Amino acid sequence: MKLSTLLEKAAEKQNVTVAVAAAEDPEVLDAISQAVNRDFGSFILFGDKDKLDVLLSEKYTNLLDNPFVCIRHAKSDKEAAELSVKAVHAQQAAVLMKGNLQTAVLLKEVLNKDYGLRTGNVLSHVAVFETPRFERLIFVTDAAMNIEPGLEQKAQIVQNAVSIATGIGIHCPRVAPIAAVEVVNPAMQATADAALLTQMNRRGQIKGCILDGPLALDNAISMEAAKHKGLKSETAGQADILLMPNIETGNVLYKSLIYFAGAKVGGIIAGAEAPIVLTSRSDSAESKLYSIALAICSATNH
Repeated sequence: MKLSTLLEKAAEKQNVTVAVAAAEDPEVLDAISQAVNRDFGSFILFGDKDKLDVLLSEKYTNLLDNPFVCIRHAKSDKEAAELSVKAVHAQQAAVLMKGNLQTAVLLKEVLNKDYGLRTGNVLSHVAVFETPRFERLIFVTDAAMNIEPGLEQKAQIVQNAVSIATGIGIHCPRVAPIAAVEVVNPAMQATADAALLTQMNRRGQIKGCILDGPLALDNAISMEAAKHKGLKSETAGQADILLMPNIETGNVLYKSLIYFAGAKVGGIIAGAEAPIVLTSRSDSAESKLYSIALAICSATNH
């Protein structure tokens, strides 16, 4: 499967609306323009109406007077965040997207006790990569939200990623908790957590996937490496989802795949009432487009 498949799957979804907070951002509007041209998603753009009108008139004329796009004025980033979250909470939209505002401003509204999108579950980042050397998509979690997750957090992070993978048609994905070695070492917490997660999966406490670990990165994704090590499992060499032990490891792998391997990526926050497109300002319009498609494909699972 390629990331282009996500665009096709998103186009098959009907009536999925995306609420965009502080939408007056060229890269965000570029991605939205491409999505509209590909016939997926409706968009509510919350932000400074004057700035949005200028941007749309200058470069994104396909979004002007478009039945799938509407603009709602917000006097500040905080108001844009509040209004967009409230729109999702009121089921006027099924996806939340970050525009040109700080992540903390949006997440504060997401976590609001009165109108936020909390479910009681862990919020985690799920990235899906298309890399030149692999035919399958590779999921990486969590590279952006949870700093040093404990065992229970990791179990929920896995369930979030499994939900996203299932949403794009990967049924019963293989999950590899990543560590430096393939054996349990009490001095290495990642290996102990991986072994416990494996038992939780076998006993039905983590559902919808096949999980086995600990596995080093090479043995998780390469059949050749797994065979060389003599590893026999349904996950070794075939992992779809890579569970990172901490945010540093996840973040380094995420950026290495992009800058060293030339990978394409889309990513969302899972675990809330709705998928959240929370891309970085440095992410390309292409990555934002894939992220919107991933969120739309995942929206029915929330």
